[in-house]
Amino acid sequence: MNMYQDPYMTFSDMTSEEMSFLSQATNGLSDRQKQYFYMVYSGKRRTPQEVLIFTLLGFICIAGVQRFITGQTAMGIFFLLTGGFCGIGTIVDLINHRSMANEYNQKMAYEAFQITKMAVQE
Repeated sequence: MNMYQDPYMTFSDMTSEEMSFLSQATNGLSDRQKQYFYMVYSGKRRTPQEVLIFTLLGFICIAGVQRFITGQTAMGIFFLLTGGFCGIGTIVDLINHRSMANEYNQKMAYEAFQITKMAVQE
């Protein structure tokens, strides 16, 4: 399967940090488990551009939407109620959108690893 030969190429905008933690996450998996892992992870992953777009959307109309899509519900509600800390928190998120995406993707890689270990027994 060509997609499996180079699975990192299927993800757009992959950073070297993300490639590093994905290679560590899949280190002990069999080929079948790796294939399942990449399938699960690709559905959960967020690109830095997606986080940036949602942060811009939060800056323009609905503050905190970037926090909701990265799984930070409490911070999303707090941003929503305070207008993104009066806009300052949203500006900080605009600057840190890459690190927010990497942090979220690391959590999703761990979750995908756990799902893979339970679903594909070898």
